[in-house]
Amino acid sequence: MSSITAPDDEATDGADSVDVDATARGDDGSTDTDDEYTFDDLSVVMGTYNEEEAIATVLDDVERVTDGKAEVVCVDGSSDRTPEIARERGATVIEQEPQGYGVAVREAVLTPDRPVVVTTDCDDTYPMEALPEFLAEINDGADVVSGDRLYHGADAMPAFNRFGNHAFAALASVLMGERVHDTTTGMRAYRREVVQDIGWTENTGLSAELLIRPLMRGYDVREEPIEYAERLGETKLDPIEGGAAIAKSIATVCLEERLRRF
Repeated sequence: MSSITAPDDEATDGADSVDVDATARGDDGSTDTDDEYTFDDLSVVMGTYNEEEAIATVLDDVERVTDGKAEVVCVDGSSDRTPEIARERGATVIEQEPQGYGVAVREAVLTPDRPVVVTTDCDDTYPMEALPEFLAEINDGADVVSGDRLYHGADAMPAFNRFGNHAFAALASVLMGERVHDTTTGMRAYRREVVQDIGWTENTGLSAELLIRPLMRGYDVREEPIEYAERLGETKLDPIEGGAAIAKSIATVCLEERLRRF
């Protein structure tokens, strides 16, 4: 059985989290920890859509934290200056027609050829200071490291969104039979072979899919608490319509992965 590894102070939280040996994998899981990855092996990727207020701050933070060693890839459908600002700061920008969150992020995730890929949002809500911890977890044997925004309360998140994210985590936990705490976080680290080997199908619900499929296939998936900041710029996701799409994605992906086992 696959498992989420929680922080030490959650290890006694009933049967919610069970640590597993890094070599315990399902048929599709694999890990090679012979070499230590550095920021030279890291790509930070994001979908961008009219984020000129925040994109410079995010890219400057990546530059500062990784000493300019991490590659940055933006898949962009903006009509503002977002792509120009990203290129000015050395990011690789792939322009495409706006087709939704999942289409952009899937392209961003699959484009780099470096062995470790970190997804993030471009609205300055996620702490790039967490990149060293994420990389350390990968070097410790994790296949996926998922940023848990809700661990510290996520006070900067609108109350309705916060409630919805708790509900998504509860739904996924029930359907998987495995406790997870934040299914829709936009900040995760992946070994490149994980994102290459799994076929991704969802759009609005891609963030949940990127957690559920690896976990249900036996990869070593760990949640790492992160701080969550107030976003810069306007949100592009309608909370009702988007929430319904995410819930549907969670149910669909969990069912597909259960059927896949037979």
